[in-house]
Amino acid sequence: MIRSIAGILCLCFASSCIFAQTAPQLGHSPLPEVVKAMTTEEKVKLIVGMGMRIEDLPPGMLPPADPGDDQVPEKVPGAAGRTHAIPRLGIPSIVLSDGPAGVRINPIRNGDSAHPYYATAFPVGTLLASSWDTALVRRVGQAFGKEALDYGIDVLLSPAINLQRNPLGGRNFEYYSEDPVVAGNIAAALINGVQANHVGTSLKHFAANNQEFNRMQLNTHVSERALRELYLRGFEIAIKQSQPWTVMSSYNLVNDTYTSESRPLLTDILRDEWGFKGFVMTDWFGGQHPVAQMNAGNDMLMPGTHAQTEALLAGVQSGVITPAQLDENVTRILNIILLSPAFKHYNYSDKPDLKAHAAVSRAAAAEGMVLLKNKDNVLPLAQSRRIALFGNTSYDLIAGGTGSGDVNKAYVVSLLEGMQAANFPVDAALSNTYQVYIAAQKNHRSKPAMAFLAPPPIAEMPLEETLLQAKAASNDIALVTIGRLAGEGGDRKVDDDYTLTAAELQNLHNISNTFHAKGKKVIVIMNIGGVMDVSSWRDDADAILLAWQPGQEGGHAIADVVTGKVNPSGKLTATFPVHYEDVPSARTFPGQLLHPDDSTAGNPLMGKPAEVSYEEGIYVGYRYYKTFNIKAAYEFGYGLSYTNFSYGKVTLSGSHFDGTPMTATLTVTNSGKVPGKEVVELYLAAPAKMADKPAQELKAFAKTKLLAPGASQTLTFTLSIKDLASFNTAQSSWIADAGNYEVRIGASSEDVRQTATFTLDKEMLAEKVHTALAPQLPLHELHP
Repeated sequence: MIRSIAGILCLCFASSCIFAQTAPQLGHSPLPEVVKAMTTEEKVKLIVGMGMRIEDLPPGMLPPADPGDDQVPEKVPGAAGRTHAIPRLGIPSIVLSDGPAGVRINPIRNGDSAHPYYATAFPVGTLLASSWDTALVRRVGQAFGKEALDYGIDVLLSPAINLQRNPLGGRNFEYYSEDPVVAGNIAAALINGVQANHVGTSLKHFAANNQEFNRMQLNTHVSERALRELYLRGFEIAIKQSQPWTVMSSYNLVNDTYTSESRPLLTDILRDEWGFKGFVMTDWFGGQHPVAQMNAGNDMLMPGTHAQTEALLAGVQSGVITPAQLDENVTRILNIILLSPAFKHYNYSDKPDLKAHAAVSRAAAAEGMVLLKNKDNVLPLAQSRRIALFGNTSYDLIAGGTGSGDVNKAYVVSLLEGMQAANFPVDAALSNTYQVYIAAQKNHRSKPAMAFLAPPPIAEMPLEETLLQAKAASNDIALVTIGRLAGEGGDRKVDDDYTLTAAELQNLHNISNTFHAKGKKVIVIMNIGGVMDVSSWRDDADAILLAWQPGQEGGHAIADVVTGKVNPSGKLTATFPVHYEDVPSARTFPGQLLHPDDSTAGNPLMGKPAEVSYEEGIYVGYRYYKTFNIKAAYEFGYGLSYTNFSYGKVTLSGSHFDGTPMTATLTVTNSGKVPGKEVVELYLAAPAKMADKPAQELKAFAKTKLLAPGASQTLTFTLSIKDLASFNTAQSSWIADAGNYEVRIGASSEDVRQTATFTLDKEMLAEKVHTALAPQLPLHELHP
C-alpha cells in the first residue's frame, strides 16, 4: 500500500514536471501562446501590483495587498511598486521606482549604514525645462536611466508633464512649463535619454492633474478645446517623439469620469489617435472601479490591493470583463516586460557612478538657471569680492521638492560651500551665526505627519541693524537667498509662500538700504520650485538669479553662474505675474468641496469629493497675458545673459502654405564680449475666423551651441499644418483658418526680434479626431 501511494506521488510529480517543461515560456514561445496558457488568476495577478510599503505610515492608511505579498522580499527596498512574477511561464517581477528628479529608493538596508544606496538628486523638472535644451535634458535622462539600471529598476515613474496652470500648484517643481510645446519636447528628450539604457519610463499624470487639492476625488471641468490644445498636447508630443514604455493615468476625474476609467482618453485618444504602444498604469491607489479601469484600457492597477484582485476575478466570472479585454490588458504588460532588464536577467551592480552623475547634475543645474536682473552688470562677480551670505537657504539649500519627487541623496552642496570652493572670501562669523540658528530651529520644529510630506519652514533669522552695519562695512557684496519648499499632498498658499513673509521683506529691505548706503551691491538668489511674487521686492536687488531647486550640486552650480564660469542661458517656461490676482485661474484655483459642510476628517491621502472649473479655457500663462494686454513682471521665455545676441532676418521657405511643412531660417550672432548660448523662440499669430485665438502661441524653439564673441549659428524651424491649426469642437477636428499668419521669432514672448508672414489661401483640415471628453455642463469660459 505504501509503495502504491509512493508510486502515485512519483507519477504525479513527474507529470507536473513534464507540464512545467512544456508550458510556453515568455520570450521563447509566441506571446499569444503564453497568454493562452495563463490562468485567469495569473492574468489578474499580473494586472494587480504587489502593494506598497511606506515607512512611518500609520496603520490603516493604505488598503491591504493580496495575502502573502508582504512576505515576498523586495528586490529594491523603497521602490514604489512591483508586479507579480509567474515563474512557470518565465514571467519575472518588474520593479517601478519614483523619480522625476532622481531614483527614489531607501538609502539604508537592514540597518547597514556603512553600505548605503544613495541616488543622484538631479535638478527639478522646472529647471531642466528652463534650459530649453533638449540635448542637455537627454544627457540627464541617460545618466538617470543608467542609475536606475544599476539599482535593478525596470521602470521609472517619470517624467511628470502636467501644465503649470497656476503658480500655487504643489507639484509645479516636477512639471516643466505653462506651455505644452515646451513640456512635450523636454519630456521626450528625458524619455529618450532614460530609455536608451533599456529602462522604461512612465509619462504622467494623464491628464489635467494640475493641483493637489483633494486630487483623488477632484472633478476637473474643462472644455474639449482646452484639453486638446493645452492639457493633452504635451502628452501627444512626448508620446509621438519618444514612445514611453508606460503612461500613468491621473487621480482626478475629467468631466465626471475618472481618467483611469475613461475609454475615450486611454483608448480612443492615447492609442487610436496617437499610436501609443505601451501599457497604462494607475497612479497609486487611483480610481474607484477596477473593472471599469480594465475595460477603459488601464492595464495595470498600482500598487495593487486585495480588493482589486477580488473585483477583477468577479468581473471576469460575471462576464463584465470579456476574455478578449483581459488578454489585451495582459498582452500589453507582457510586451513591456519583454523589454525589461528583469526579463533580460541584467546583472545590476547596485553601484552606479554617482560621481559622474553628480557632474551631469551640476552642469544641467547651471544651464537652467535664469538671470532675471543684472543692473549695472553686477554679475558676474570678481573673485576678490568679499561676500556676506544672508538667508537660511544659503546654508541649507533646497535641492528639490518633497513627496514622490524627492530623492534620498548622500549630500547637498550649500551655497556657502559652493562659494568657498570657488575661492570667494565669505564672512565666516555671519555664516557661523546662521548655522547655529538653523540647527537650533530644526531641533524645535514639529515633524510632518509622514516623512513623505514637507516639514514646516524655518522662519528667517532676524537681522539687527548693528549686525547689518558691521557686515556692510566689512563686505563688498550681500548675497541673499529666498527659499521655498513644496510637494505632493498639498498646494501652496498666497500669503507667506507665493509672497514673502513680513520678516523676509523686512530683512531684504534692511539689507538693501544698509549695503546701498555704503555703495555696496545686493544679489538675490531664488532657491524655489515654482513661480512667486517678485514685484514687491525686486527693486531692493541689483541682480536676481533664479536658481530654482538645482539638485544636490546646487551650491556649486550657483557659484558657477555668479562667478561667470557658466554664462546663464536659462529662460522662463512660466510667466511671473505682477500680482497673483493677474493669474487667469486665480479665481477658481484650486477648486471647491462638493459638500463643504461635511465635517468628517476622512483619509488625508484620499481627500474629499471636490470640483474645479477651468474657466480660463485656452488662456493659460502667456496666452492670457499677451492676448488681454496684462503686463507681467517677467514674461514667458525671458532670461538675461552676460553677453548679447543679434538676430538676422528670418527667411520662410514660401509665401503660401500648401500643406507641406514650411521652414523658417535665421542666423543668430553673439554680438557681445563673452561666449554664450541663446534660446530662440518661434511664435505664430494665426487668423481667427471660426473662434477666438490667443494673440500668439509658441510653436518651436532651439538653443544655440556655445558661441564665441562674433560667432554665428543658423537655425531652422519647421511648421506643419498641425502647428497652424486650432481645435474645432463642433467638427472634432484640428482646422487651420484661411488668412495671413505671422511668424514671430525672438528672445521671449515679448522680445520679438524678427517677423515674417505667409498666407493660407483656404481653410485646411489638419486632423479629424474622436469626439471625446465633452463636459456635461456648460462652461463659462474666458474670451477676449
